[in-house]
Amino acid sequence: MAAKKTAPNRYLQLIEKIFFDRYTKGATEFTFPRGDMEDAAKDLKIKLPKNLGDVIYAIRYRIGLPAKIKKTQSKGMEWIIQGAGRAMYEFKLVKVNRILPNPNLIAIKIPDATPEIITVYSLSDEQALLAKVRYNRLIDIFLGIATYSLQNHLRTSVKGTGQVEIDEIYVGVDRNGCQYVIPVQAKGGTDQLSVVQTKQDLDCCDEKFPSLVCRSVSAQFINDDLIALFELTLEDGMVKVVEEKHYRLVPASKISEKELNVYRQRCAQRKT
Repeated sequence: MAAKKTAPNRYLQLIEKIFFDRYTKGATEFTFPRGDMEDAAKDLKIKLPKNLGDVIYAIRYRIGLPAKIKKTQSKGMEWIIQGAGRAMYEFKLVKVNRILPNPNLIAIKIPDATPEIITVYSLSDEQALLAKVRYNRLIDIFLGIATYSLQNHLRTSVKGTGQVEIDEIYVGVDRNGCQYVIPVQAKGGTDQLSVVQTKQDLDCCDEKFPSLVCRSVSAQFINDDLIALFELTLEDGMVKVVEEKHYRLVPASKISEKELNVYRQRCAQRKT
């Protein structure tokens, strides 16, 4: 437990040191090389993390920026860290942009097709979420197209961004023959959906799959059996929600005739 508590503190020290070594008052963006982490660790006389990429990941999605850095933010703005090329990163001041599940949205019940053995042996929230989305064909249901998982944890490089990792990538086709590429972010626990990752996903798909239509999807656990799915896009540098649905995975016997009738009525209303 002690190790888990000290690691984020070390990450915060490194990022704070890097930021203020390069920041000037009034600046809204500036770059820094990955090597700055090594230099900062030496100056601070702290052990350099083995996985330097985890420092950036933790700051983006888990622990946030140090309070001292946040004090330099103007009202309604926040610092993000994004890729800026091979082994390069960029601090950029952008509008506050949070994507959180709508607590007032209804939950649609779906018969849970997750094999019990998968539930028992899933090693992390993210892995469990990706598995449940895949086995229950939630991407198909959500987007209304036939999709197929192409690859998990795709790691590649994108021009102008550097190395990116997509949690899972699907390809799909609709009834008119139009083909799609669907990058999926998966967030469990307290991790938050990110403008940075959404932008990276879209940039990656534009470069690697230029002939396919890209539809970016994010999945987040609300609780163990309730999953929020978002289709996201970028507009004026900000992440926007195209659509959001909540799916509750339950045994088929737990979906009542009354609920099925409600779903039928909604389906009929959409067709009229």
